Amino acid sequence: MLLTRHAKERLVKRLAKRKRLERVYSALWDFLDRSRRIDVNEKVVIFTDGRKSLVCSKLECEMLSLDEIRQRVSGISEPYDCVFLDGRIASHTVPRKFVEGLPDGRYRLYMNREKKSLYIGSEEPMLVITIRPTKRSEREKVKGK
Repeated sequence: MLLTRHAKERLVKRLAKRKRLERVYSALWDFLDRSRRIDVNEKVVIFTDGRKSLVCSKLECEMLSLDEIRQRVSGISEPYDCVFLDGRIASHTVPRKFVEGLPDGRYRLYMNREKKSLYIGSEEPMLVITIRPTKRSEREKVKGK
């Protein structure tokens, strides 16, 4: 999961209470562990715990081997917000250094050079739009697990 600036601010205010990227993602993953997924349509997904809802949009990605990912990020010298979903690692660092510590395999890659964000993981990447109070219809879906 990648965060918009607005979503990061909301997560700091409502969940993390700290601005460090590692703390924000740690709070996000704790929230996802206790949440239920609701697929609204083919592009929008909501995760809710009955009190708060995380609104996400699915992103287009590529399935690549770790060697191909290393080639893609080798020329980048400025720090990016890097997320490795499988190991639950998030860091603000240079992508080639971030990729060095990952286990071999095939992963989904999403990279946005404008926003300086990088996602690597086995699940499809999502962009967190916002976190908001849960609507009544979403609460009913959580109760009806």
